[in-house]
Amino acid sequence: MSRTLHSPPPQAEASPQQGSPLSNGLKQRHLSMIALGGVIGAGLFVGSGAGIAAAGPSIVLAYAASGLLVMFVMRMLGEMSAANPASGSFSVHAERAIGPWAGFTAGWMFWTLLVVGVAVEAIGAAHIMQGWFPGTPSWMWVLIFMALFCGTNLGAVANFGEFEFWFAALKIGAIVLFLGLATLAILGLLPGSDSPGSAHLLHDGGFLPNGADGLLAGLLASVVAYGGLETVTIAAAESQDPVRGVAKAVRTTMWRIGIVYVGSMLVIVTLIPWNDKAVTEQGPYAAVLDRLGVPAGGEIMNVVILIALLSAMNANIYGSSRMAYSLVARGQGPKALGKVSGGVPRRAVLASSAFGFFAVLLSLWWPTTVFAWLLNMVGGVVLVVWGFIAASQLLLRRRLEREAPEKLVVRMWGFPYLTWVTLAGVAGVLVLMALDADTRVQVYFTGGLALALAVTGYLRQRTASAH
Repeated sequence: MSRTLHSPPPQAEASPQQGSPLSNGLKQRHLSMIALGGVIGAGLFVGSGAGIAAAGPSIVLAYAASGLLVMFVMRMLGEMSAANPASGSFSVHAERAIGPWAGFTAGWMFWTLLVVGVAVEAIGAAHIMQGWFPGTPSWMWVLIFMALFCGTNLGAVANFGEFEFWFAALKIGAIVLFLGLATLAILGLLPGSDSPGSAHLLHDGGFLPNGADGLLAGLLASVVAYGGLETVTIAAAESQDPVRGVAKAVRTTMWRIGIVYVGSMLVIVTLIPWNDKAVTEQGPYAAVLDRLGVPAGGEIMNVVILIALLSAMNANIYGSSRMAYSLVARGQGPKALGKVSGGVPRRAVLASSAFGFFAVLLSLWWPTTVFAWLLNMVGGVVLVVWGFIAASQLLLRRRLEREAPEKLVVRMWGFPYLTWVTLAGVAGVLVLMALDADTRVQVYFTGGLALALAVTGYLRQRTASAH
C-alpha cells in the first residue's frame, strides 16, 4: 500500500476540460434536477412498504441513520469529484488512491448493478402498463422502453439531461404535493379528516413494535432505497461547470434526504397504522392517499411510480455507459467500447442496453435461478462502492492537502474521524446483512462478485506493471 501511495498516481480518465472526447452538453439546470430527482426512486415509493412493515414507526430512525451514512458518503464523493471531475467518478478516485485493481473492481461492480437495475425497472414498468392495458405482453412494453431510452442515450447527452429534467420535475412535484396534503391532514386542516395525533406512532404496538430486530430489518431495507445518488457525480463530468455542479449537488444532499426520505416516513407512519395490509399491498404512498380520500389515489401513485421507473432506466443506461467508457479509457475494459462519436460513447450505450435487455430475457427464462443469482450479486454492491469511496477519500484527502489544496472546494466534515465512522457503518451494515437470513445470500453473492473482480483486476495490474 505504501508503494502505491508514494508512486505517481495511475493515469485517470480526463475530464471534458482536459480534452476528453465526451461532450459537456449538460446544463446547470439539468444537474440540479438530476440531483434533486435522483433521490426520489421507485425504491422509495414501493420498497419502503416492506421497511415500514418490519420496523413500524421506528422506520423513521432507520431512514435517518442510513440517510446520515449516505450524507457522509456523498460528501466524500463530492470532495473528490469536485477536485477531479471524471465520468468514472468513484472508480477513478479508487484507482488514484488505492490502485488500478480497485478502480476496476468498483467500476465493473457498479456497471453490473446499473445494468441489472435497468432490467428490474423495465419489468416493473411493463407490469404497470399491463395493468392499464390488459392482455398486452410484458415483452412488448420492455422492448418499447428499452428502445426509447437506448435511443435517447445514443443521441446528444443533452437529450438525457432533458428527459431527466422533466422526469425529476414530475417526481418532485408529486412528492411536494404528497407531503403538503399529509402535513395538512396531520394538523387536522384537511377537509374531512381529523388529526391522528400520536395514536399510530405510539399505540399500535408502540414506536418499536418488533423491537431491535424490526429496526435492523428496516435499516437494511432503507439502505437499498438510497442507491443511485452517485449518478450526479458521473453526470457532472459532462456539464459546463463540473466543479460548481458537484459542489451544489452535494451541499443540498442533507435537506433532500431529510425532507424526502425521513419526512415521508414520518408522515406515513403518523397517518396510517404501520401494520395496515395496504402499506405492503398498495404501497405506503397510495395507502395514505386512499386514507385521505384522494380520488383514484392508487392510480395516481402508479403514474408516479412509472415515471420513477422510467427515470431510473434512463439514468442507469446513462450511468452504466459512462462507467464502461471510463473503464475502457483507462485500459480496464474491451477497447471496442471506447469509441466516441458526437461526444457520446455509443458502443458503450448499446452494450449496456443490450445487457439490460438480456437480463430481462433471463427473468423470463430462468426467474428463480439465473436471474435470482443476478439480483443477489448486486444486492450489496452499493455498500461495497461506498466502502471504496470512503477508503479513497481517506487516502486522497492528505494528498490533495499536500499537492493541490486549492482543489478542496468541498470538504468532508470532521475528517478523518467521520470517514472512519462511515467505513465502520458500511462494515456494520454488511455484517447485519450476513446475520440476517433474508439478506445473507446477497452478501455471499456480492462478496463472490467483488472477489472475482478484485482478483482479475489485480492480475491485470501485475501483468501491466510487468510490461
